[in-house]
Amino acid sequence: MKLFTRYYRVNLLSTIVVMLLTSMVYYWAISRILIGVADKDLVVEESEIFEYVRANHRLPQVFESKDQQISFAKVSGPVKREYINTSYYNPKERENEQGRGLISSVNVNGVLYKIVVVQSSVETDDLIRVIFSITIVVVLLLLFVLLMVNRLVLGRIWQPFYGILQQVKAFNVAEKNDIAPQRTNIDEFNELNDAITSMATRVKKDYGELKAFTENASHELLTPIAIINSKLDTLVQTENFNERQSMLLNDLYTSVSRLTRLNQSMLLLARIENQVISGYEPVNLKWLLEEKVAQLQELYADKEINVSVFAEEKEVQASRYLVEILVNNLLVNAIKHNVPQGQIDITLTKDKLVIKNTGEDRDMSTQDIFKRFSKSANSEGTGLGLTISTQICGNYDWMLDYRYRAPFHYFTVVF
Repeated sequence: MKLFTRYYRVNLLSTIVVMLLTSMVYYWAISRILIGVADKDLVVEESEIFEYVRANHRLPQVFESKDQQISFAKVSGPVKREYINTSYYNPKERENEQGRGLISSVNVNGVLYKIVVVQSSVETDDLIRVIFSITIVVVLLLLFVLLMVNRLVLGRIWQPFYGILQQVKAFNVAEKNDIAPQRTNIDEFNELNDAITSMATRVKKDYGELKAFTENASHELLTPIAIINSKLDTLVQTENFNERQSMLLNDLYTSVSRLTRLNQSMLLLARIENQVISGYEPVNLKWLLEEKVAQLQELYADKEINVSVFAEEKEVQASRYLVEILVNNLLVNAIKHNVPQGQIDITLTKDKLVIKNTGEDRDMSTQDIFKRFSKSANSEGTGLGLTISTQICGNYDWMLDYRYRAPFHYFTVVF
């Protein structure tokens, strides 16, 4: 859930709750005020009755009214004075209506009478409903305006943040593009932009130094490795060795050979990442593919692997040297990790190159398989072949993908 959406929902929910509570309190307050006004009118009627009895020593004459009714009844004991909510019959409307009443008592010439004064509360209730309805409409209108303003204002306020986020998503440490500074009138976003820009600069600087170090180290290792190979050759030619010494020399040759391949792979990867090897030329991929399959015939023939090729005419604009490395890596990978009497199917179309091979009956993580030095425990490779292939594809905006559908492992280059 986006921050804006979460804030929007919390703001909407809290506003509705506050508005509902406020409306309930407002309704209760208005009701109490209007009931208080009605009670004062009843007290006025009661006072007028008392004044009339005091002046005339008899009860006043009662007239029928649609909004008020007064009744007297003899009682033998004291009457509790109280306000009541009751109903009374409206002769004009010929129906019972809600009313507010006052029960009191008066002594007329030694006789105690109960007084009941009731007046209609219909108008009061109607007035409360009208006021409450107007209040609800105003509240809803205010809520709508508030939400629309918040939506528009917050959308504009957060626009720089989404611009920075978009640049961070598109940031690639291996590319030359930097994160462009975005100045706004919001200090927090300016600080965020400055921090991200500074971090990106440091990361690219460190990455560049690391690549330069890798390339320089690999380059410097070439001479010592060549000297070791030369000395070993000389040593083998000058002495007669027993079986134990021959085994040790064989181990040395194997290790030096592996070190040589690893150093060459690291140097090649650094040169590709630094785009030292570049250039565009037309490369007939079908011819190149068939040439590589023929060159590797001895390798897959030793394991009795059946290779089938279906290739359409396909020409790409790229460095022939890098495309050869890409195709060679994928084919060697399919042969090395295949099983005896396995199968390799190669399909080349206008859009993609698919190399599928049998191998271990297990799926490999797509996140790990292209990582540097990611290889199985029994592999004799450098662990950089697929990383180099991925980097070559990245240089030309191609995509190298892997998936497993038993019994085949699929490596697909999408052009």
